[in-house]
Amino acid sequence: MTEDDTETQDKMEFHEMGLDDRILKAIAEAGWASPTLIQEKAIPLAINGKDILSRARTGSGKTAAYAVPIIQQLLNLKNTTQEDEYEQEVRGLVLVPSRELSGQAYNMMQQLTTSCSRDVTSIDVSMEGDPNLLKPLLAVKPDIVVGTPSRVLAHVRAGNLSLASIRWLVLDEADLLFSFGYEDDLKILLKHLPSSYQSFLMSATLSEDVEALKKLVLNNPVTLNLSEEELPMTDKLTQYHVFCESEDDKYLLIYALNKLKLVRGKSLLFVNTINKCYRLKLFLEQFSIFCCVLNSELPVSTRCHVVQQYNEGLYDYIIATDESAVVASTVSETAPEIKKTGKHKKKKLTKAKEYGVSRGIDFQNVSNVINFDFPPTVGSYIHRVGRTARGDKSGTALSFVVSEEMELLSQAQARLSGNADDQVMKPYQFKMDEIEGFRYRCKDAIRAVTKRAIHDSRVKELRREMLNSAKLKTYFEENPYDLQVLRHDAASRPMKVKKHMKNVPEYLIPPTLKGLYSGVSTHASQHQPPPSHDVKPRKRSSVRVMGKPNPKYKKKLEDPLKSFKFVKKS
Repeated sequence: MTEDDTETQDKMEFHEMGLDDRILKAIAEAGWASPTLIQEKAIPLAINGKDILSRARTGSGKTAAYAVPIIQQLLNLKNTTQEDEYEQEVRGLVLVPSRELSGQAYNMMQQLTTSCSRDVTSIDVSMEGDPNLLKPLLAVKPDIVVGTPSRVLAHVRAGNLSLASIRWLVLDEADLLFSFGYEDDLKILLKHLPSSYQSFLMSATLSEDVEALKKLVLNNPVTLNLSEEELPMTDKLTQYHVFCESEDDKYLLIYALNKLKLVRGKSLLFVNTINKCYRLKLFLEQFSIFCCVLNSELPVSTRCHVVQQYNEGLYDYIIATDESAVVASTVSETAPEIKKTGKHKKKKLTKAKEYGVSRGIDFQNVSNVINFDFPPTVGSYIHRVGRTARGDKSGTALSFVVSEEMELLSQAQARLSGNADDQVMKPYQFKMDEIEGFRYRCKDAIRAVTKRAIHDSRVKELRREMLNSAKLKTYFEENPYDLQVLRHDAASRPMKVKKHMKNVPEYLIPPTLKGLYSGVSTHASQHQPPPSHDVKPRKRSSVRVMGKPNPKYKKKLEDPLKSFKFVKKS
């Protein structure tokens, strides 16, 4: 029997849930003042042994909602069993759709067991490569195993892992498990599980895939279809949109927002294609605004390291594609081949099927989400914007909209506000005519980012990051705490960057911002207006440079027919 949890009750705190003191200590050290709605409802039910089917928005604390009761029940099991009678086995299995999410779930387990690490152990088996590399660690039979279905199945087939004693099964981000291609792996894994176990299905949406999983793994579950907003309340999340007449206006606007310090704090910039990802990166690099990219082509070790360094505050900007953009990018890149030959040529792309940056990944302390390209669906918009204003923090979402995307904007407004006339995404009051002085700079920078430059940057980035990932794999195994050895925001390609482009000259700052942003131009004396055209610059010698013959004119000087000079005798 299932039931909807829609009753309003007095809020339950962590100390009222009957949790072990060691778990409460870890929660206090994590700074969690009180449980989120999903944690408040799910933890007591799960500790009582109920199967849970939970739907809650992104950033609502779903990971802790299943991690806390599993750890609590493991401690109860070990406390009530004689030490000589207890047999160490793998009791908990957490399945997630991507390796990034696997790392996050594992880190959550580690965080909650800091005070009981000897009693409750866990391992992340999502790493690629030979399963036998983890055989020694799995031989000690950790209490909890976290990984993607394909990697867990690989260890089961290699004989490294037995699932015969599983008591708790978690399917996190369950709505993505089938869509990321894990249906067959999951069905095979279920055959290795015992007949009785407690299950958790955690999802942001209750899709048809979730209903199919529900029939496979749940037994008389409690359904927590929590009646909360899809996005944080307006007092925490401020949403804006700005209309751009052309694609060039987007680049002009992102330049002005950064250089005039109108966007402050850590930011996520979302685009819809991988090519656009590198195009925007190359554009910003010319103004000394360095970003790192996050897309499905990069190795998984690199993607995890980028997120980790971003969370540690090593850099402030990530340009990312989301899971909806991966399909669009694949179609756009294979289209030219179809057009040329009339046949579909399967291109060898290194996109990861489980990549999805706008879902689940725990970006910390994100102040701004900027939709450089408006998301193709309302659901994608919700997941993108859900990266900010998480927990008790506030955030801002800004979406650039061109005329072709106005219908998508209207759909998003109608769904989020419940009424098409109401505007959750308020118009961003920005006068484009005040930044027209920057347009010539942006046009020159856009012109420099050619298709060839994007292609070269994309290939070079991929090669470099694959090399970095090889270093990550070996280096950090020996030095796990030295995480600043590699940086992922290096310049993609040597562009013609002039030093003066880094700063904004005083005469280009809009009058309304002068005084408020006096620190925008750090070297104002070096950025005077261009000289008038009636001032003739000194002509440099074209034949000799620094006292030596110019190599450009070497052939001319050596050719007697070109170097011949007629001298008139007096």
